[in-house]
This record gives sequence, structure tokens and C-alpha cells, in this order.
Amino acid sequence: MTTNMLGRFSLLLISLILPNIASAATFDSGYTAWMLTATALVLFMTIPGLSLFYAGLVRSKNVLSVLMQCFAITCMASIIWVAVGYSLALNGDHSFWGSLDKAFLSGVTRDSVFLDRIPENVWVMFQMTFAIITPALIVGGFAERMKFSAMMLFSAFWLLLVYVPVCYWVWSDNGWLLQKGMIDFAGGTVVHINAGVAALVAAVYLGRRRGFPDTAMPPHNLTMTVMGAGMLWVGWFGFNAGSAIVMGKDLFRDAGSAMLVTHISAAAGSLAWMMLEWIRYRKPSVLGIVTGMVAGLGTITPASGHVGPMGALIIGLSAGVVCYFSTQYIKRKLKIDDSLDVFPVHAVGGILGTMAVGVFAFTAGGINTPKDAETSVASAMIDQLSVQALGVITTIIWCGVLSWVILKFVDMLVGVRVSVEEETEGLDHSMHDETGYNL
Repeated sequence: MTTNMLGRFSLLLISLILPNIASAATFDSGYTAWMLTATALVLFMTIPGLSLFYAGLVRSKNVLSVLMQCFAITCMASIIWVAVGYSLALNGDHSFWGSLDKAFLSGVTRDSVFLDRIPENVWVMFQMTFAIITPALIVGGFAERMKFSAMMLFSAFWLLLVYVPVCYWVWSDNGWLLQKGMIDFAGGTVVHINAGVAALVAAVYLGRRRGFPDTAMPPHNLTMTVMGAGMLWVGWFGFNAGSAIVMGKDLFRDAGSAMLVTHISAAAGSLAWMMLEWIRYRKPSVLGIVTGMVAGLGTITPASGHVGPMGALIIGLSAGVVCYFSTQYIKRKLKIDDSLDVFPVHAVGGILGTMAVGVFAFTAGGINTPKDAETSVASAMIDQLSVQALGVITTIIWCGVLSWVILKFVDMLVGVRVSVEEETEGLDHSMHDETGYNL
């Protein structure tokens, strides 16, 4: 082989190899490692965190039913997300709905890159954990009285018809609310308002538990609830700080800021709720301090990437106070049996936090500034508040109407509420033929 032929052969080999080298994915190892960690933390929020938190709050005859519902939703939501959820929720060219281009994760390979930083499959998994916890939160609204079959059908339809569209509007690049400039950093509308409104609708549709509100129905195991609450607090760092990946700046700086304000708000919400109960009943309650924590966490969620520490402190204190009185009003005045206070804690907190972004993102150490030099801070705040309000109202209406329609449809198929005998016996035995405690 002559030198000339050898040179041509070498060039041919290089031309064949270089395209493959160029197309090989390159990932940021630090970003990927953090997102893997954040994903595990968010899944940790549902199983075991939320599962234990809810299970301790119900009566002992229903403890397994709640654990089972959270576990089953985790499994079902995962499969739905892989099949069509991810494609419809986060991919598409339209303003109002996604596409099926990535159904069954078509095109999502080991080399697919998200934001030129992390493997797309990590992004799929991270967002899947959000799709898991949102319908699981609704369980608290109908605990102790819904058929397991009805719960499964409702959760599946709700995930596809309510969660997926709102997720697309708020978080997809072409979603109409995101295009309008709405800020929902980690799920004030998508997760908390959605879940809270659906829980309220379910509580009203199914009616009260037998004996409510005249019969006392205290939590059967607050120790379990406090353990779950601690897991939720820790897991929430993945929820909020993990969402910093989409800000397009310095992930670790933004994630660190989101983690700090998340912790501050949780602590402030806990203390605010505890002090209100202490003043009113002369004794601070364990249930109060952990519920205040959840209120603080849910309220800071939509704002966590845009506010500073002082904004988070104000938001957390406000969450503890506003959500506390909302709980009293829902249960005592309206006598709605939202069994585990999903609406007054998550929906009210989500609304408060989503609106607070319009104020504290521009003040108290917030990172937002007016888009141009001629726009004043006050004008920018008003514009942002109007967009935030649009997102809140749209989410409430969409979720409220669709949740009622889905419940009605499921009721026609299998019936939604257990019989009087089954409810009296307890769902652990009547639905699963098991008992939580054999002591």
C-alpha cells in the first residue's frame, strides 16, 4: 500500500469515526450527580415520607389502606408517566397540549441530553417523582372512605386529565402560562393547588366520614406521623433545590439558595402554627408543629428559586398563620371532611406562595429585576401578580371541574364510597383482608 493510499484510508477512517465522537453525549458529572440525588429525595417524600405522615393521622383500622394507596399510586403513576405522561406533559409545540412524540420514551436513550447538562433519562425520572407525589397527596382528602378500585381509577384519570395539562402549561417550554411569564419554581400550581383542590372536591363528593364531626377521630399514631414529617422535610430539598436545574444559570448556587429558603420557610411555618395553638389552647401540639412545617414547605415551593432568606421568613410565617385559620374554617365552619387537611394546607399554601412570588421576587433579597430600565419595581410586581393570579385561577377551575367529572365517571363505573359496614369495619380488613397491628 503506497503512502498516498494509506493517507486516503486514514482520512476515510477519521471521517467515519469523528461523527460518532461528535454525537456522543457529554454530561456534566456534578449536575448529573446532584439530579440523581434530588430524584431519590423526591421519591423519598412519597414512600416512605408522605405514606407514614398520612398513615399515622388516620384511625388504626385504616392505617394499611393509606400505606397501600400511596404505594399503589407510586407504581401506577410511574407506568403512566413512562407510557404517555412524560411525552404529553413536557414535550410539544402547541400552547395548550403536549404531543405523543416521546410516548413510551421513544427517542430517550442513554445518550439523550437535557439542557446540555444531564442525561434525559434522569430528567424523566426526576419529573416522574413529581407526578407520583401529586395524586398521592389527594389521598388525604378521601382517607378512610374510598374504595381501593375507585381510588386507582380516579388517580389514573386525574393524572392524565388534570396533572399532565397543568404541568404542560406551567413547565413545558411552549406552555401558555410559562410563555406569559408565570413563575412556579417547583409546583405551587402544578402540585399543591392541583392536589388541594382535587382533595376538597373529593371530600365534598364522597361526603363526611361516619360520625364526623361529632365523633372524635384523633390520629392513631403521631409517632409515625412525626417520622413521616421529618422525611418530608429532608426530601423537600430535592423537590425545590433539584428544580434549580431549569434556571439556566449556576445550578449549585441556585440550588443552594433554594435549599436555604426552603428550610427557613419550613421552620417559620412550624413555629407560627405552634404558637397559635399554644396561645389558643395553652399547650403546643406535636400535630400542629408538623402541620405548620408542611404548610411552610408547600408555600415556599413556587417561590423557592426566586426569593431571598427574608422573603422566605415572611412567607413561612404567613403560611403558618393563614393555613392554620384555613384549617379551622374548613373543618369547624364549613364542616367539610377533608380528612387530613389537604386543601387548607396544600391548596391555600400553594395559592399564597404562588402569589407571594409576585412580591418577594422583586423585594427582600429576591433575584428578579424589571425586564427593562424604564419599568419600575412596583409596575413589575403588578404585572407579575396579574400573571400569577391568572395561573392560580386557571388551575383551580380546571382541576375543580375535571376532578368532579372524573369522580362522577368513576362512581358510575365501580362506585366510589365503601359501604357503611365496610367503613365501620375499617378499610384495612374490608379492602385488603389484612390488619395493620397484630399485637
